[in-house]
Amino acid sequence: MVKSSSTASTGVLLALVAYLAYSVGDAIVKAMGPSLSVFEIGFFTTMFSVIPAIFSKPPAERWRDTFKLRRPVLVTIIALARTASAMLITYSFVTIPLAEAYCLVFMIPIMTAILSVLVLGEKISLDRWALIIVSFLGVLLVVRPGFRELQLGHLTGFGCAVSAAISVTALRLISSEERRVTLFALPGLATLAANAIGMAIVGFTMPNWVLLGALLISGVLGGAGYLLQIAAVASAPVSRIAPMQYSQVIWALLLGALFFAEVPDAMGLAGLGVVVAAGIANVLGDGARARIAGRWAEYRARRVNPSPDDFKGPGPDPV
Repeated sequence: MVKSSSTASTGVLLALVAYLAYSVGDAIVKAMGPSLSVFEIGFFTTMFSVIPAIFSKPPAERWRDTFKLRRPVLVTIIALARTASAMLITYSFVTIPLAEAYCLVFMIPIMTAILSVLVLGEKISLDRWALIIVSFLGVLLVVRPGFRELQLGHLTGFGCAVSAAISVTALRLISSEERRVTLFALPGLATLAANAIGMAIVGFTMPNWVLLGALLISGVLGGAGYLLQIAAVASAPVSRIAPMQYSQVIWALLLGALFFAEVPDAMGLAGLGVVVAAGIANVLGDGARARIAGRWAEYRARRVNPSPDDFKGPGPDPV
């Protein structure tokens, strides 16, 4: 028990470090916005993110098998959706406050839940629908459409959430069939190609050594965050890892205030609090439902196939 508790704590810590790495990388992207086009930022950060992510390749898989697709239509949808998500959120980071961008990113679970009903036919409980509605109301408090002028960055942030939800939904259908190298490499190649086309259209300016170093750090942080996230999920239950994503709101507020003079007003902070609270409640609620379902299944199994020990009377409480 002590060992498993220690392992779970390590997983939570790894998740916190992973989301810190993501947040710092995103802040660097924002800082480079005035100097480079969105397409240049996306191209170089995607290219450099491969450096640490290469080590996530399973030993049994080969890079040359990347294009041996089992479900080509769905793999193409995933690649296009992840490309759109990456490009859209890059524009959001550059043009709107970090905290607001993250608030829109946190709509991914909302969009994923809706698509899971429409596409996968999954059932969603009333309490989860209520939390989804509360999360959406929190986003409205932050963005406040109709009460202030929306920027294109807000719309691209919402587009990122929709694109990411499409990718997650398609991934659920084929995650057990396709090779990991395929699911990792093809979206990366598609993102590189899309940004290269964008650079060809708007023009390319070779970044100086300072900007190139910043792009390298941002890309490596993104790849390292991905590896840390995988390690975290392997070390602790998802119900304990998932709430750590909301630590990005804290990092966004700190980095935004320290480096970009971004301080949300009282209503914006309240909206962020609502989004975070509803998201954590949703994750913890899923964990509680899973535990109850598991115990109920165990109880029914014991009723159908009783063990002789069931009739010996009460014994000592397990530790």
